[in-house]
Amino acid sequence: MPELFSGLPASPRRLSSLRAKRLLLVVLTGLAGMGAPAHASPELVSALNAVRTLGCASHAGTATPFKSSPQLDQAARALSMGLKLPDALLSQDYRATRTNTIWLSGPQGTRAVTDMAAANYCAVLTEPALKEIGIWQQGPQTWIVAAAPFAPVVAAQADDVADQVLRLVNAARAQARTCGTKDFAPAASLKLNATLTAVSQGHAADMARHSYFAHQARDGSSPAERATRGGYRWRNVGENIAAGQTTPEAAVEGWIKSPPHCANLMGAQYTEMGIAFTVNKASDAGIYWVQMFATPR
Repeated sequence: MPELFSGLPASPRRLSSLRAKRLLLVVLTGLAGMGAPAHASPELVSALNAVRTLGCASHAGTATPFKSSPQLDQAARALSMGLKLPDALLSQDYRATRTNTIWLSGPQGTRAVTDMAAANYCAVLTEPALKEIGIWQQGPQTWIVAAAPFAPVVAAQADDVADQVLRLVNAARAQARTCGTKDFAPAASLKLNATLTAVSQGHAADMARHSYFAHQARDGSSPAERATRGGYRWRNVGENIAAGQTTPEAAVEGWIKSPPHCANLMGAQYTEMGIAFTVNKASDAGIYWVQMFATPR
């Protein structure tokens, strides 16, 4: 499950750091050009995908092959020049939700490199969550970066996402469950409310714009105050927030697993719901979710 982040908005210092790392990569690239030939290998990608499909050691194969990524090729190249993985990905403006790396020294040629990777890194090669791969080879050394790219839902899907969250939430409410130490009986289905969704959207956008994660907004407002300000006359009101989850399924799953969020979701006192998300690739978490529950007066 993605972590929940709180932090400061992107600053000039952070942007300067990114420029510096990209400049360092340019300088290192120039120096690397003076040494032995280096390259990314399409043939090796194909060979590793064959291992990924068939499986290796005690790991079953994975049906979906790695997709070759030029950005990850360059990130692997940056690793070969001494950058740490977070800086190597940052230098290529590549955001990932999951990563792993492989470094091999000694074998040369597609067959030898593939055999060593399969023998020592089978779990990485067959991990279904990793979708893309980048490779850089220089002399007897090979650097491989495997990643799951940050690929969140998009604003154009907002209505479909809201419907899916509502279905998932109502399915959860239809069953008795325990949230932490508290037992909840099945609860009646919720319905979507446009005003609550608009209020949720405002808070999600603010968190994404300013890279923070909190129920209290930067202006000091609480969920109840934002609902009132948005024109919703409420008798009961509650809020769930999440950050980093790229799908509605992941967001709802996270809320169900968290006792206080689960308690909100199962609350029989609520009859309506609003749900919204905002994506900002430059923010700390990348995507922010807000779910509001309420009962009107």
